[in-house]
Amino acid sequence: MTEKPIKKIAIFGGTHGNELTGVFLVQHWLQDGTEIQRTGLEVKPFITNPRAVKKCLRYIDCDLNRVFDFENLGKKMSEDLPYEVRRAQEINHLFGPKNSEDSYDVIFDLHNTTSNMGCTLILEDSKNDFLIQMFHYIKTSLAPLPCYVYLIEHPSLKYATTRSIAKYPVGIEVGPQPQGVLRADILDQMRKIIKHALDFIHHFNQGKEFPPCAIEAYKIMEKVDFPRNGNGEITAIIHPNLQDQDWKPLHPGDPVFVTLDGKTILFSGDCTVYPVFVNEAAYYEKKEAFAKTTKLTLNAESIHSSFH
Repeated sequence: MTEKPIKKIAIFGGTHGNELTGVFLVQHWLQDGTEIQRTGLEVKPFITNPRAVKKCLRYIDCDLNRVFDFENLGKKMSEDLPYEVRRAQEINHLFGPKNSEDSYDVIFDLHNTTSNMGCTLILEDSKNDFLIQMFHYIKTSLAPLPCYVYLIEHPSLKYATTRSIAKYPVGIEVGPQPQGVLRADILDQMRKIIKHALDFIHHFNQGKEFPPCAIEAYKIMEKVDFPRNGNGEITAIIHPNLQDQDWKPLHPGDPVFVTLDGKTILFSGDCTVYPVFVNEAAYYEKKEAFAKTTKLTLNAESIHSSFH
């Protein structure tokens, strides 16, 4: 499959202001971008939510990573709008507009998770050969360090992510790391992912052909909330057997929650699933204890750029 060469790339940090690896890397690259420059590419590092970064909060008024839908992007600009909705319109203006010819080719959005997910690449479209090829290249380059692919394609769960304004949106999620903390090992992993991704694009632009490939991916099924009482208060917490077991199989009948009086709540599903974002700090407010995924294989045709 012939694709146009990639010209414009952005690297977003601070979409969530307390996920510090992306903030730290982007601030460094704004000072000295040598590491992320590649011949013939425009690579722009950018802090997406500066107010939240300043306060070291996930967001000021609402989650910036959930408001890039056409309803919010089309709202009449006014001081009454939530800060993140106004910011989304500015970002869409600078790097979009979403779904247009003028939008940036690739946006890497850098995130951290408190969950034990290691290196994770987030894919929004299972039919995107270019990104499947890129993810295959990154996974191969990082080996033996594992790198997982999380597919968030779903008929009813719509994310409207900050990166979704690009032709090729890439979510990069590295953990475990607490909010407001920088860990050197996590920083090193995220840095390597970006290096390999930019190398892939550089090779692609130079006319290198990438043969057909397949990658393993984990596709979201549904989100699971904590058990709660009538007042909406949590009545059980993640069971020790499930804690830190992201990407590991969870079978029907396995322990998932435990109550304060020691009662174990078992997984009631009818098939084996693979949990992700287990006990993620930022998802307590979203009423999500973990997400269930199913494992599948994604295939991509061979690709090369039309440049040569």
